[in-house]
Amino acid sequence: MANMDLSLVWLAIIAFAIFAYVVMDGFDLGIGILFPSLAVGEERDQAMNSIAPFWDGNETWLVLGGGALFAAFPMVYAIVLPATYPLMIAMLLGLIFRGAAFEFRWRDPRHRAFWDFAFTLGSVVAALAQGITLGAILQGIRVENGAYAGGWLDWLSPFSLLTGVSVVIGYSLLGATWLIWKTEGGSARHARKVAFWLALGTLSALAAVSAATPFLDYAYWRRWFAMPGVMLTSQVPILTLLCSAALLWSLRRGRERMPFFTSLGLFMLGFVGLGISVFPYLVPPTITIWEAAAPRQSQAFMLVGAVVIIPIILAYTAWAYWVFRGKAGVHGYH
Repeated sequence: MANMDLSLVWLAIIAFAIFAYVVMDGFDLGIGILFPSLAVGEERDQAMNSIAPFWDGNETWLVLGGGALFAAFPMVYAIVLPATYPLMIAMLLGLIFRGAAFEFRWRDPRHRAFWDFAFTLGSVVAALAQGITLGAILQGIRVENGAYAGGWLDWLSPFSLLTGVSVVIGYSLLGATWLIWKTEGGSARHARKVAFWLALGTLSALAAVSAATPFLDYAYWRRWFAMPGVMLTSQVPILTLLCSAALLWSLRRGRERMPFFTSLGLFMLGFVGLGISVFPYLVPPTITIWEAAAPRQSQAFMLVGAVVIIPIILAYTAWAYWVFRGKAGVHGYH
């Protein structure tokens, strides 16, 4: 550990936690977004049952990522949070409403229509807030003397709205492909109908964001198109095209699991593209990983805890997905 760059280690841990959250909570947020399109009764109940064993544990990764960011890169936390306060508040309220609706729709059947609406509203707000936050960080945050120097609404721009809508569409695709895999009957048939159009929407949104990002800052353009780096970065769009073709093919051929995993592949490639654009900055375009890092002693102390707790989280998450690996019926898994 003496010669290890702990800042890069913690960057990898936080990136993994954020991606795990996007992947795992993305599909149940997507189901919430799609919920109004499902028929009242069996279709909605089956969709709810498909995420019931997982949705609460999925948000563990959000807590881990946020806590690790605060501890390992406190300057980033101190800058990004004030820059996106309205978005963070909206996201947390959305997650709270969604969680309450999830529980109360079973316990208060007389008002189930209200709780279904709250479930959808919370999912849309949380997904939109996450996407706009991503756009706000990508477009750059004004920093002076190590502190946020912008205004209350600096996060709001056409680009951040584009990324917000893109995340909503992408999560909807994850939700639809999850339902194809984990449900049967009307719910699965409906999911298969909408998944193809959501796939086209996601690919269009990904293309739009990818095309707009290099024009935000010359540094982004240079990382993607300057020689010799372009020889490496060009592999990302090539792999994205191959993954997109596999997704559309699997939907056309009626596959059950492949659409979900190819959708995850698209998200992973988008995540890699994001990393290529911003590295080595954590607060574009001014604060690098090493400038934002906590003292080495603090990072080393926390790493001991992370080495213990992360495998435990992975183990119980894997166990939950293994135990509930079948189809989700109206009355539970079978």
